[in-house]
Amino acid sequence: MDLFMPVFIAVVIAFGFIKKVPLFDAFADGAKEGIFTLLKIAPTLVGLIVAVNMLKASGVTDALCTAVQPLAEKLGFPKEIVPMVLLRPISGGGSTALLTGIYRDYGPDSFAGRVASVLAGSTETTFYAITVYFGSVNIKKIRHTLVSALSADFTAAVMAVLTVRMMF
Repeated sequence: MDLFMPVFIAVVIAFGFIKKVPLFDAFADGAKEGIFTLLKIAPTLVGLIVAVNMLKASGVTDALCTAVQPLAEKLGFPKEIVPMVLLRPISGGGSTALLTGIYRDYGPDSFAGRVASVLAGSTETTFYAITVYFGSVNIKKIRHTLVSALSADFTAAVMAVLTVRMMF
């Protein structure tokens, strides 16, 4: 497995030589295009990061978790995963930190640990994905994408709980 990337790179270079592709020029063009894409989406990413940090610092995320927990418990969600369910669409790093905390506090084989694991593997950082993908092609109106993506995240959270309940 350690040799996968070097072998992959060697295969790409060999294929380029066989097809007589100017490899360095193609690499330089791709790198230049990547920098332009980064410059295009950077303002939106900075805005998203600032907004996420402001939500965390202001206590809005904690207040939202506290408000949602009674309903979540009635629906069968373990209270330990509610913050992760709410933070996952916003911040991948923050939700990973919460996942690590759940593992540390309750154990990876606990109900909360298993649900959190399934949730981490089956949801997306929705706001980040929309920011990067739509921003890279200059789409300003996200139309129904956000509602659909958040609905998918909620469905994944419900299915994570149901799957772990049925399987374990």
